[in-house]
Order: sequence, then structure tokens, then C-alpha cells
Amino acid sequence: MPRYDVRCRACGTTFEVQRSMAAADDPAPCPQGHDDTVRLLPTIAVTGIAGAGSAGSPMGMPAGGGGCCGGACGCG
Repeated sequence: MPRYDVRCRACGTTFEVQRSMAAADDPAPCPQGHDDTVRLLPTIAVTGIAGAGSAGSPMGMPAGGGGCCGGACGCG
């Protein structure tokens, strides 16, 4: 079952609730008893060579050559 992060607007507490996707937006009172809460949007981490960036390429790929080995063997 999915878990959702929820923040209480009254006290600022962030907590987690586990419920079905159909019930994702149902009210979730905070552990302190406040009812004014909001579900937080999930965050996604993106990693890899394209995310690293490179001065030689607009897409963040290694500069120079191409092909299977970056152009060192002349295949690209």
C-alpha cells in the first residue's frame, strides 16, 4: 500500500500515512490532533551521466567522439 507525506498547517509537523491510492486525498489528522493538513507532492531524484552535465555537450554527455566508446577507437 502506498505511503504519503502529509504536513499539518497548524503546527508544521510532517508525518506519513499509509493508505490506498483511492483514499490518497482523504483527510489525515496530524498526530497532535489538528485537522488542517495537506498531502505533499512526492519528490523524485534523477541521477546518471546526463544529469551530471559537461561543458562539452548541451545534453550533459561526454564531449568528443561518439559511438560505443566515446570515439577513442574511431568507431563513431
